[in-house]
Amino acid sequence: MNLDYIIPNNWSIIEEGFDPQQVKASESIFSIGNGAMGQRANFEEKYSGPTFQGSYIAGVYYPDKTRVGWWKNGYPEFFAKVLNAPNWIGINVLVNNEELDLFTCKSVKNFQRELNMKEGWLSRSFVATLQNDIEVEVKSTRFLSLELDEVGAINFNIKPLNSDAEITFQPYLDSGITNEDTNWDDKFWNTLNVSHENNQAFIEAKTMKTDFSTCTFMESQVFINDKSVLIEPNIEADSNYASFSYKHQVRQNETYTIHKFGGYTVDRNHDKDELVSAAKSVLEKVTKMGFSSLLRIQKEAWAKIWDMADITIKGDVKAQQGIRFNIFHLNQTYLGTDARLNIGPKGFTGEKYGGSTYWDTEAYCIPFYMATKDQSVARNLLTYRYEHLDKAIENAEKLGFKNGAALYPMVTMNGEESHNEWEITFEEIHRNGAIAFAIFNYYRYTGDYSYIPEKGLEVLIGIARFWHQRASFSTDKNKYVILGVTGPNEYENNVNNNWYTNYIAQWCIKYAAENIEKVEAEYSTDYTRIMNKAKLSKAEIEEWLDVAENMYFPYSEKHQIYLQQDGFLDKELITVEDLPKSLRPINQKWSWDRILRSPYIKQADTLQGFYFFEDDFTPEELERHFDFYEPFTVHESSLSPCVHSIQAAKLDRMDQAYTFYLRTSRLDIDDYNHEVHEGLHITSMAGTWMSIVEGFGGMRVKNDKLTFQPKIPKQWEAYSFKVNFRNHTVKVNVCQDQTYFEMEGDSELQILVNDKPITISPNNMVQV
Repeated sequence: MNLDYIIPNNWSIIEEGFDPQQVKASESIFSIGNGAMGQRANFEEKYSGPTFQGSYIAGVYYPDKTRVGWWKNGYPEFFAKVLNAPNWIGINVLVNNEELDLFTCKSVKNFQRELNMKEGWLSRSFVATLQNDIEVEVKSTRFLSLELDEVGAINFNIKPLNSDAEITFQPYLDSGITNEDTNWDDKFWNTLNVSHENNQAFIEAKTMKTDFSTCTFMESQVFINDKSVLIEPNIEADSNYASFSYKHQVRQNETYTIHKFGGYTVDRNHDKDELVSAAKSVLEKVTKMGFSSLLRIQKEAWAKIWDMADITIKGDVKAQQGIRFNIFHLNQTYLGTDARLNIGPKGFTGEKYGGSTYWDTEAYCIPFYMATKDQSVARNLLTYRYEHLDKAIENAEKLGFKNGAALYPMVTMNGEESHNEWEITFEEIHRNGAIAFAIFNYYRYTGDYSYIPEKGLEVLIGIARFWHQRASFSTDKNKYVILGVTGPNEYENNVNNNWYTNYIAQWCIKYAAENIEKVEAEYSTDYTRIMNKAKLSKAEIEEWLDVAENMYFPYSEKHQIYLQQDGFLDKELITVEDLPKSLRPINQKWSWDRILRSPYIKQADTLQGFYFFEDDFTPEELERHFDFYEPFTVHESSLSPCVHSIQAAKLDRMDQAYTFYLRTSRLDIDDYNHEVHEGLHITSMAGTWMSIVEGFGGMRVKNDKLTFQPKIPKQWEAYSFKVNFRNHTVKVNVCQDQTYFEMEGDSELQILVNDKPITISPNNMVQV
């Protein structure tokens, strides 16, 4: 399989030539979404070759019962699964009663697939010779509407090239679908009703256990050479399927077209009894508008997104394509319009990781959404965790914690822990720290403190209580220790005193105490409400602070570095450079036992702490830790290269920073980890944005001021980005010899560039 088959292009992802071995990878890479739903880039027509069918509805999930060999107290009952939803995109195509199927065609020529990221649509074209020797040219375009986010549209054209032909379009709905990823091969959907009238069809279905009610709908129109044709369709329907057949005699070189509109109405947004009527309402809108008008509105909606979110890179097409691919998929996955939703690691591109919420949101995604959208979007993401605080307290209680201690889940759909690997679920507790850090990061960036007295302080108290109880006192060390954990580096499980975990635990306690004092002084009403609700005393806070002030951190005097955890130096310290390429990726070549005993790091661990808390350490300390740990890092987590790129840029190692940037930005396009067929790495894409804005651009917020230390890789002529900072839109354009700053808005802003104060004002470019 060719892993480098995507053609470099500034605004599009393009594949040329049909290769069945690449179909599943392309289904991931070319996925489309609109924040409310999404789908893999499956063909509309039948495809009998290897394929991974996938259509997904945001927020709709199934609690797949946990499957383990040995049950442990506190184990989560289920693993939340994003559900493969009823399929609405299907259009069977028959040519003289022969089914169009690229896997069985005699030949496929001129195959091209394009994901146009600038305008938000997916197209495909090819010339195929069927088994009955009829040659046809096919062109299709489809998109999921941002403006009307319950609906998608397909324009499918077919032209017989070597003879007249009787061609039949069979648009269909199908609720008889299954998940690729399931523990027990359960049935996830219960089809309640299949109905149709005129050219519309509806399948009402409900998820098992979670009882989400949905209506999958479609309506079609057919054309000859762009002129509407009225055909009375032949209708087929059964208990979970409905199709219409539009048969027409098509002359050689005539174009037969179908416009299919389809999508989902869901009881998350409508009354259960009104899903069909809601579907009819949206179909009435889109059929009146027509495909072309709907596509025009789609282009306008994406133009607004790109106006704020785009990053331009001159002189390096692969780098440009990579960052736009990442920004595009982040916006397809989450637009911030629904506070009940969050950002799944695979978005709408696959089923791995369950489509649920991980710590990735707080650690990697919030900076992107804060800077490229209104701050209310980031506040929604924080509110999502506040709404789940009671569940986080329940999760901790199941493990024996008390008194309102909160352990946020490793994986969740509804606030309840739904991940079933012990060493991750109950040991990777550092995720609590990322949630607290996101509150700090939001206030630091936006200046909006109101979230903390309104909601955030309660979260910080629950997290501080957890760390206080999770630490234990070592009489041997005369310090508090945290035992039996997994850090961000998941290639070391059940370790003691993971430095990152201990450090963020200490920070969380101090930050909670600091904010309790601030709220007491400045928000007395909120302070009284929170202290009464939490039953929190000054004495308890003093106990927390005793733990924080006396936290143990493993340290090597020999290397002058913090150790990733106790005993790290006991490992056989063979660097990645000395590891044969044939043994990589080690997560696909080695036993888990061998991985755990090795020194190899899946993702930034100690360096993650240096990234979050860089002001606590000197550049010399960063350099020592980077030089020690990076040679042992295999970067087999999608979240690793971006942090290393930022740190390398800070150290002025621009060649390294550029290499890491390319790896993070093209992780899926070039399939570095040989797993793109399972879906894309959505949350790490936000890290790619950070690697340019925070890495090369050197953007930080210090002492309430936006600061930059711009750098540029030698491979680039220039790059530019915009950030929304406290209602000021700042545009930064970095060239090889100078940097330009512009501002949109109606008031001036003082920033720091290379530690020097500069004032930027509306419509006045400043050159540095």
